[in-house]
Amino acid sequence: MTSPPTPVPHPAATELRHWNLDDVGELRDLRADLREAVAGTPLDDEDGLDRITVVATELATNALRHGLPPTHIRLLREPGALILDVADHDLAGEPRFDQDRPIGLGGLGLRLAQTFASDLGWYRTAKTKNIWARFDFVRD
Repeated sequence: MTSPPTPVPHPAATELRHWNLDDVGELRDLRADLREAVAGTPLDDEDGLDRITVVATELATNALRHGLPPTHIRLLREPGALILDVADHDLAGEPRFDQDRPIGLGGLGLRLAQTFASDLGWYRTAKTKNIWARFDFVRD
């Protein structure tokens, strides 16, 4: 993503769950909790669970490795969609697709998020840089 940040794209969404992570060792618990939180939504099938779990893992890993902790992850719901919002405290950095890194050497997190989510973007608040991924429902 090399575009300028966008305004908060989901001001009316309802928070279903949130997590605070300080290191990558906490990702396993995030994945398990996220799968539980998505249960009962229209994304509660193997494909939907896998897509949202991969994106959450990739965005949280990026925030932990390239941002400033702690990393905050929120699962939001609005009509027709679930949204992952991942925040870190590195206000100077910007999310960027790594175009030059060869396949197999990492750097694919944002590409995976863009592939598996319906939409992807980012914004800043006074304290955080946030990357969001939207997962539209086929039915609600």
